Amino acid sequence: MEEEVLNFSVSFVFRNIHMSEEKIIVLKPKRQDFEEIYFNGNQGSLFFSATTRGKTITTIVIGAILLIVFIFRNDFTQEKAGILYFVSFLFLLCAVFLSVSINKVSRWKKQVNHYLTKIENCNIYEICFDENFFTVNIGGEKETSEWKDFEYSQNNNECIILEGKYSYMFPRKSMSEKDYSFLKQILKKNITQ
Repeated sequence: MEEEVLNFSVSFVFRNIHMSEEKIIVLKPKRQDFEEIYFNGNQGSLFFSATTRGKTITTIVIGAILLIVFIFRNDFTQEKAGILYFVSFLFLLCAVFLSVSINKVSRWKKQVNHYLTKIENCNIYEICFDENFFTVNIGGEKETSEWKDFEYSQNNNECIILEGKYSYMFPRKSMSEKDYSFLKQILKKNITQ
C-alpha cells in the first residue's frame, strides 16, 4: 500500500513538473514575410485599403455629381440653386470622412513599419510559454501575458494571430513546421474563444 502511494505521488510530481515546463519557439523573422501578411490585399494603400475604399469611391461619385451640377448651374432656376450647395456640402462631408480614414491608415502603416524595423534589427525573437504564461521576447524586450489575457486567436496557412493584452502576428515562414503546428495546438488548448 505504501509503495502504491509513493508511486502515485512520484508520478503526480513528475506530471506537474512536466506540465509547467517552459517551451521556447525561436523565430527567424524576415521583414518580407511580415510585409506579405500586413500589406496583403491593398491594406497599406491610403485610398483603397479596406478602411478607405468605400469612402474613396463615395467621395469620387459625389465629386463627379458636384462637377456636373456646377457645369449646369446656369440652367437652374432660382429655386433649384440650393442643389449646388447641398451637393457641395455632401462632397465636403465625404472628403472629411475620407481624410480621417486616410489618417488612420497612415498611422497604422507607420506603426507597422516601426515594428518591422524593430524585428529586422533584433537578434532574438522567441516565444516562451508554459501552463500559465505566454511571453514574447523581441531583442531582449519581453512582453508577458497570462493565457486568460488573450481574447482571440486565429490561424491559417500563412500566420497565427493573437489578440488580447498584447496583439501578435507570427508568420508561418518564420518558424519550422513542427513549431507552427505545436503552437497552433497550444493556442487552441489555452485560448477559449
